[in-house]
Formats: sequence, structure tokens, C-alpha cells
Amino acid sequence: MPARETTRRPRVPPAPDAARPPEYTRYRSRRLPRIQQPHIRLRLTWRRGILALLALAVAWVGLSLVLFLVSAQFNRESPPADVQGVLDPAGYPLFSANDILILGSDRRPKNSREPGAETTGPGRSDSIMLIRTGAGHAARLSIPRDTVIEIPGHGEQKINAANAFGGPALAISVIKRYLGVPINHVVEVNFENFPQLVDAMGGVDYTSGCVISELDGGSARGGYTLRLTPGTHHIDGKQALALARTRENRCAPGETDLNREQHQQALFQDMKSRLLSPSSFLRLPWIAWSAPPAIVSDMSGPTLLGLFTALATSPTPPTRILEPSGTVTLPDGEVGLSVSEAERRAAVARFEAG
Repeated sequence: MPARETTRRPRVPPAPDAARPPEYTRYRSRRLPRIQQPHIRLRLTWRRGILALLALAVAWVGLSLVLFLVSAQFNRESPPADVQGVLDPAGYPLFSANDILILGSDRRPKNSREPGAETTGPGRSDSIMLIRTGAGHAARLSIPRDTVIEIPGHGEQKINAANAFGGPALAISVIKRYLGVPINHVVEVNFENFPQLVDAMGGVDYTSGCVISELDGGSARGGYTLRLTPGTHHIDGKQALALARTRENRCAPGETDLNREQHQQALFQDMKSRLLSPSSFLRLPWIAWSAPPAIVSDMSGPTLLGLFTALATSPTPPTRILEPSGTVTLPDGEVGLSVSEAERRAAVARFEAG
């Protein structure tokens, strides 16, 4: 039997390298390192805390200064133009001594019910106080309103009438001639806005004896009655205004105009003490905004700022009042106070030395 023939497939030669499919090598991917974000950690230390508080305090004071200057520019009244012609030049209150005349007029707001109060014109200056401040100086001198002097064109009159006759310009002129001292600036208290300033300060602590005073006819006539028992009281702006305006204390009928001047200086000092208290620092922006409208002055905002700073940083001077030596009867029958030449010179010498 013939052998079976086996059919073989021809062997296909391997394809050239160019025709081969590419061989891949597997690699295990590696994680890239994570970029570490820097962590800023502020460690709170006493030093940093103090610096932060100082920065806040500086910003608070800066805000108050801006408010003061803005308020002085838009909310402050200026005295009549003739005042500038009778004032003496002076340097900036912080760096040189300035003599400031403080006037409190008896002119009242409209619809006032107080008997005898002026309702038109400048009114009589029921409060007259000279203040020397700046460059370390500190002195005060109150002049009783009933002091009799010579007023040009009007003869012998009580000194408080000068403001009624010719406004603050005449008041400045006669006081300069009477005392022989320069007057660099004038400040008139604006009674309508004064209570807002005291309230912005949070009120003041005032120590006194018994006070019963009726203003604008008293409470029974739609006015206001101030009642203070002996001791220390925390009074608000309305009470402070009533105290400053008190003419007759029904609780002490024997009080004179000299006692009234002492009360006003004490109130002025209490306001200064309140201004320097820690609680007033928190109220500083409100105080800064309320201070300029409470006065009428020839001083610009920056000069007023220097004045208030000088008053706040100066030492407390003793209470000085021009002491009368007797009384004098005027042609109209009113009784005024006379001051001897010796007393006047001594009072001026003490004032200028302050």
C-alpha cells in the first residue's frame, strides 16, 4: 500500500520589525508629592495685643479729630465781624499762652418764660471768666457781673451791660481796658446746644449744697425747676445748664454773685475731669461732634482743637474771683459792686503768673 502523502503548510517567515505591532512596557505611576501650602500661625502675645489696642486707640482718636474739625466747620457759629478788630494776636494755644474771654449771655431761646431774660440782641453777659492756657500756663479769673465800670457812651454801668450795648466786641474792649490784660480769643456759650455736649460726655458729677432754682418760670409755668440735695450728684445736660444759669438759689437766699461764680468754675472743672475719665474716651467721637456747636467763637477748627487740648492737659488752677471792696449806687438806683485798685492789680498779677 502506497504511503499516504502529508500536506504541509508553507512556513511564513516572520514579519519584519517595521510591521510588528509595538510592544508596550507597563510602568507603575508614582504619586507626585503634594505641594504643601504654608500655614501662617499668628501667636497672640501680650506685646501684639498691646500694639493692636494702641492701633485701635490711635484710630479712635483720629476719627474723633476728624469729626471735631468737620463739626467746627459746619456746626459752629461765629461772633460778629467787629470782634476781630479788638482781639490781640497770639500763637497757637498749645505752644504759647493765650488769654480767652468766656462769656455766658442771659439771652434765652425763643419762647423763654424766664422773667427779665433778654429775648433779642446779644443780651447781658451774666458769666464773665478769663482763662489763660497754653505752653504750661493755667489760670482763671471770674469777674462778677455786677462790677461797676465805665462803659464808653453809657457812663458807669454794671460790667455785664457792655455785651448788651455793643456785643462781644464792646465787652472785650472794656474788660481789656479795665484789667489791662490782652485778650486773644472770645468764647460765648451757646445755651441751646450746651446740654447736648454734657449729655455726650455722659453727664458730670457735681458736688454742692442744697440748690433750688426756677428757670423760665419754673415747672409750674412750663419752665424748669432744679432741685439738688447736699452732696454729689450725677447731673445731665439740662441740669448742668440750669445750674450754670441759676441766679437765685431759693435754698440759700443769702448767696451772692460771688457764690454763683464759684459754682460756675466748679462746674467747669467737673466737666474737665469728666473729659479726662476713661469712660469719656469711649464717647470721644460724640463729644468731639458736640463740642463746637456749644460755643460761639472767633477761633477756627484747628485753633479750637489746640485750645481744648491745652485745657485738658494743663494743671488745675485755683478758683480766682475779682473780689469787690464795697458797693456803689448807680443813677438808676441799682446797686453794683466796686473793686479797689489794689485788689484789681493783685488779681491781674496772679492771673498773669498762672
